[in-house]
Formats: sequence, C-alpha cells, structure tokens
Amino acid sequence: MNNVSSRSVSRREFLGTVAAVGATVGITFPQLSHAAQSGEIPIGLELYSLRDQCKTDLPGMLAAVSKIGYKGVEFAGYHGRTAKELRKMLDDNGIVACGTHTPYESVLGDKLKETVEFNQAIGNKFLIVPSMTARSKQDWLAKAKLFNELADKVKSAGMWVGYHAHAHDFQKVEGETAWDIFCSNTRPDVILQLDTSNCADGGADPVAVLKKYPARTRSIHIKPHGAGPEAVIGEDKLDWKEIFAFCEGPGKTDWYVVEHETSKDPLDTVKRTYDALKKLGKV
Repeated sequence: MNNVSSRSVSRREFLGTVAAVGATVGITFPQLSHAAQSGEIPIGLELYSLRDQCKTDLPGMLAAVSKIGYKGVEFAGYHGRTAKELRKMLDDNGIVACGTHTPYESVLGDKLKETVEFNQAIGNKFLIVPSMTARSKQDWLAKAKLFNELADKVKSAGMWVGYHAHAHDFQKVEGETAWDIFCSNTRPDVILQLDTSNCADGGADPVAVLKKYPARTRSIHIKPHGAGPEAVIGEDKLDWKEIFAFCEGPGKTDWYVVEHETSKDPLDTVKRTYDALKKLGKV
C-alpha cells in the first residue's frame, strides 16, 4: 500500500537512519533542464524507490537510473556519502539532483546552514521536508510560519523549501485539512510537493487538490494508485491526463519525480514506469 502508515519502514525512519550532513562548499549548481527552457518537464526519480539497492550499491543505481533515461534524482538519505562524492557520481552519470527529502530537524536552527551547504555542493536547490505531524490547527499555522521564514533564509542561496504530502495531511484538523491549513498560509515560493498516491490514500482527489494551488507545484511525485503493487503510471486509476495538464500549465512544474514503493523488482519497475511515460508522450 502507498499509505505511509502501512510501510514496514517509513520514510521518516529511513531518513533518520541514513541521512548524513556534510559541509562541502564552493561548487556551483548545474544547469537544470526546465520546462520553460526545453518545452517539456524533465523526469526525475525519487531514490526511495530503490532504497534497499542504494544502501548496497549507490553508484550502480545512479548509473542504472541514468541509463534508463532519467534526468535527475531526488535523494532520500545519502548512505554515508559526502557531498563531494555524491556530486561526482551525479556528474559522472550526466544527471542532476532534482531535490532532496531532508528531515524536518535538518532545517531547524543551526542545522539549516549545514543543510544549505551540503545541497549547494551536490547541486540541489529544492529542499523538501518529507513529513510533518501536528495536533492542532495552531501547530500547523506555526509550521507554515516557519516555512515562510525558511523560504526567506534560503532564497539568497538560490534555493526553495517545500513540503511533501502524505495521507495524513488530508485528514481534517478543526474542520480543515492539514494540507489546506499549511498551503493557504505559506508564501507562493514555498513548494507544495503533492504525492499523487498519498493524496488519494488520504481520501482526496489529486486533481482537485492541485487546482486549489496554482503555480505552487514546482516538483510533484507522480505515483500510481489503486491497481496493485506492480502497476505503473497509466495502469492505475488516477486521472493522469488532468494531472499532466495541470503541471504543464497552471502548476508551473519544473520536475516530474517518479516514485514507486511497492514492487518486488524495484529497478525493473522504475524502467517500466519510464517506458510508460514515453508512451504517454512525457519523454
């Protein structure tokens, strides 16, 4: 199942185990191939899709992902590698960092400077917090205020901060979903990284949720929903025509980030997903 609460190891636990912060500086960002430049939205891969394989062979997985055709990767932990090592692996394979899922704690206080420096070194400009919880509307408002402040702090480094949706974000808190509380109280430059499957798991319609917040989806997790653990995009029940139309129009999306969490053969499924996107005209 795609719901975060049903996984044997959650992304939060995974990141807490493998994330490492380095401070290698002085390396410039690579030039990214954005929709505005190329006429199409580039396809990246969330490396949580290959989490077990990356633990044992990160260089091999980056090479395989590049060979399939992906233009970028979004990190979910660094597997003990330094920023310099990661950057070399990316450069050697002709791909870029299209985001990092960086733990909430890593953007707080003095940790933010280290996180910014690490991401500068690997060439990433999207700092996406993968999960948060709060007990009340006031708690969510406080988190929205924090992200507004963070957006200001990282702007001078050429970065954006954002939040990644999970199913619990679409449950109501004092009559309003946590997602709506957070999104409607953050600045336009705070990225709202919807996860299409997590959204549906939470009982919401991804298309309707996207349309409420135009120009906020600079990065989106495109993940199948509702057709079994091996299904890829186009074999499931989501309205991909409408999702893609939004992203390529009012969503102002810079990256499609593929994620697949449930396959018994993750690398093959990553390839099948890319092939499916080709058939849909997205590559």
